Amino acid sequence: MTRRSAEVRLDALLRTACEVIVERGLANTRTADVATAAGVSQALVFYHFATKERLLARAFAYAAEQDLARLAAVVDSSSTPLEKLKKIIKLYAPQGRSKSWAMWIDGWSESMRAPELEKVSRRLDLRWKEALTEVIAAGVADGVFKCEDASGAAWRILAVIDGLAAQVTVHERVITRRQLTDWIHQSAAREVGLEPPDLA
Repeated sequence: MTRRSAEVRLDALLRTACEVIVERGLANTRTADVATAAGVSQALVFYHFATKERLLARAFAYAAEQDLARLAAVVDSSSTPLEKLKKIIKLYAPQGRSKSWAMWIDGWSESMRAPELEKVSRRLDLRWKEALTEVIAAGVADGVFKCEDASGAAWRILAVIDGLAAQVTVHERVITRRQLTDWIHQSAAREVGLEPPDLA
C-alpha cells in the first residue's frame, strides 16, 4: 500500500466511522461495524487505529475538524468583529436535526469514561472558546463591544448554546427554532453590550 493510498483509505475510513457513530452511538460502535460499512477487513481498521478507543477519538476529531475549518475561515476573514460574532453564533448553534451536535453530545458523554476521547473533545472545545474570545476582544478594541472579560463572555455564550443545543438535539420540539435563536441572541448581546436585534 502506498502512502497516498493509505491516506486516502484513512480519510474514507474516518468518514465511514463518523456515519456509523451517528447511527449507532459511540458506545455501541465496534471496529467490525466500521469495517463492514467501509467494505474493508477489520485488520485494515486496526492497521490505521491500534484500538477501538483510538478509532473513536480520531473519528470524533475528524468530524469536529470540519466545523473548526469553517470557524477558522470566519476568524481569519476580513469581516468586522460584529459580523464574525454573528457568523460564529450561526455556525455553532444547531441547525435542524444536527448530526454534528448529536456527535458532540455523545462525545461529551463518552469522554467521562474514555480518557483519549476526553483529551480530543477538550482540545476541540477550547478552540471554539479561544476563537470567540479573540473576536470579542477585537470588538472591544474597536469600540464595537463593551465587555470587561472577553474570555468569560465567550465561555458563557457558548455554554448557553451548548445547553440549548443539548435540549433541542435530545428532545425534539421542546422549544421553537425562533425561541432558540432569540435566547441565544439575548444572551450573546448582553455579554458584549449590544441589543439582540444587532445580532440578527
